[in-house]
Amino acid sequence: MTAQHSTTSAPLVLVADIGGTNTRMAFARGHGLVASSTKRFRNAEFAGLGDIVARFLSQHAEKPEKAAFALAGLVHGDDADMTNLGWKANARDIARDNGIAKVHFLNDLQAQGHAVAGLPESHLRTIRPGQPEGATRLVIGLGTGVNAAPVFPTSTGQTIVPASESGHIHLPLHGQDDYDLADWLIARRGIASVEDVLAGAGLERLYSFHAEQAGLAGGKDAAAILAAMETGCTLAQSTGRHYVRLLGQTAASLALVTLPYAGIYLIGGVARAFAPWLDQFGFESAFTDMGRMSPLVQRIPVSLVEDDYAALAGCAAYIASR
Repeated sequence: MTAQHSTTSAPLVLVADIGGTNTRMAFARGHGLVASSTKRFRNAEFAGLGDIVARFLSQHAEKPEKAAFALAGLVHGDDADMTNLGWKANARDIARDNGIAKVHFLNDLQAQGHAVAGLPESHLRTIRPGQPEGATRLVIGLGTGVNAAPVFPTSTGQTIVPASESGHIHLPLHGQDDYDLADWLIARRGIASVEDVLAGAGLERLYSFHAEQAGLAGGKDAAAILAAMETGCTLAQSTGRHYVRLLGQTAASLALVTLPYAGIYLIGGVARAFAPWLDQFGFESAFTDMGRMSPLVQRIPVSLVEDDYAALAGCAAYIASR
């Protein structure tokens, strides 16, 4: 997708989106990215975040005053633990090593939360229109990992996006298939969590579970499962239907915690890959099947974010608001 570029003379800042597989890094001024500054790095080629920052800055003569990094992992103050990478990082160390006055760490979903209010409609795909009202939102990320973050407006015009580790909550259980899946996951993972099924690797686990239930051997990677769904493979489509149902139920459960009447925003590579299947595989019925709370969740819009640079824009917005 095309990034929104800066046209201001605001101070230069460094922004980054560190995912489980790739890191995007760019310069920004104000709320916009500096044109042609975005670079992508494969995380497997680096020993840690500090090495990527040093590589990026070595390619530019101008140095940023501040930085904000969106990280796929647990953020606690100046410390980050990127669980899917096995990396640890400290914001003060990165600032000192690179001559940056201040480095901010945000959970990747926090950065997305700071971005969503400013996303143009052209960067969103409507999953269900709902009846939007207010300004409270919820971002749900589906990729290498899974997480969610609420987005709360304040009376002063700022945005508060609390950190969360929502991907590690227990998987919803509705019916014997889900209980059997939970037992299967607990035997292999020690817990049946949302991330264990809804992440990219989770889809692969879900397929293996369905294959074993059908008395078949072998598994497939996520891309092969999605390709098999396209060909009409019964096993792959059964897996896909189960995935979409669990996603709908999880999204509705998370919505009841914060009541995001302005909308739920799905982000990440797995979310985009499943977008064509959500309607066919019953996302609407799963999302709105909340018993006496069904009329409430029916009011909540759901959209898919199709902007690859949203987390970078969110980092820029975070710094610009401070």
